[in-house]
Amino acid sequence: MTSSASPPQWQWETATAGAVAGLATVAAMHPLDVVRTRFQVNDGRVSNLPTYKNTANAIFTIARLEELRGLYAGFSPAVIGSTVSWGLYFFFYGRAKQRYSKNGDEKLSPALHLASAAEAGALVSLCTNPIWLVKTRMQLQTPLHQTRPYSGFYDALRTIIREEGCAALYKGLVPSLFLQVSHGAIQFTAYEELRKIIVDFKSKKSTSNSGSSDSVLNSLDYAALGASSKVSAILLSYPFQVIRSRLQQRPSSEGIPRYIDSWHVVRETARFEGIRGFYKGITPNLLKNVPAASITFIVYENVLKFLKLAKRNE
Repeated sequence: MTSSASPPQWQWETATAGAVAGLATVAAMHPLDVVRTRFQVNDGRVSNLPTYKNTANAIFTIARLEELRGLYAGFSPAVIGSTVSWGLYFFFYGRAKQRYSKNGDEKLSPALHLASAAEAGALVSLCTNPIWLVKTRMQLQTPLHQTRPYSGFYDALRTIIREEGCAALYKGLVPSLFLQVSHGAIQFTAYEELRKIIVDFKSKKSTSNSGSSDSVLNSLDYAALGASSKVSAILLSYPFQVIRSRLQQRPSSEGIPRYIDSWHVVRETARFEGIRGFYKGITPNLLKNVPAASITFIVYENVLKFLKLAKRNE
């Protein structure tokens, strides 16, 4: 994203920077992700899910009853999923922008930025849905859980395939596609457009007027851009996260799923919880994702700069 169209030789550097950024982000923010998931699925009508008063209470309660293992439940699939997702996202996004700009010959419009982000989001969702399903289920394993817990990522995959079939790995794919496409499109379009505004503003004030965004923007600018674009995306796309999490819950010990499909989740949530049900867990989600977006874009932009510099020095 250091230019509206990256040349082909930078594609692997783009993917690497995205992967490193995703890894750094998930390691720092995972406990809030666990809290968010548990809030999202708790509709108040089941007894095998713990109830928390607020985000702080949830963190302290999990730390007291489940210790560090509870706060980092599902960490391995989260690391794998985030690293793979960010790497693929930036890679697909860069390739899409390159294609839409005809290899850099044309300047991309906001609509084409949106199309690039939407395309990247859909492809990432198709590739990573099984990973996120496992992460969600492992995060929901508590002392109140009534079925045998998964011992790890690979045990979860084997158990799901054996007990529910391969199709179960793609539960929640429909809301996931809507989430990835809408969330990514909103976030990256907002990021790119705000970035242009700041670059233009700072370039006009700069005496050097080099025109290079690498020299104009600093880490604080990238942090502000990442955070502001993330808030916009979260507020508009959050209900899809709730629907996905509820669909991805593990079936009961009798093999009966809590929800049948996305429409069933929407009906039941609206009926028993109202609009607030679609925004359960949004506080830990904002606490996790706003600083996480800043970390991601700071790491991404700086790793990309480092790789480009190393390439030039070869």
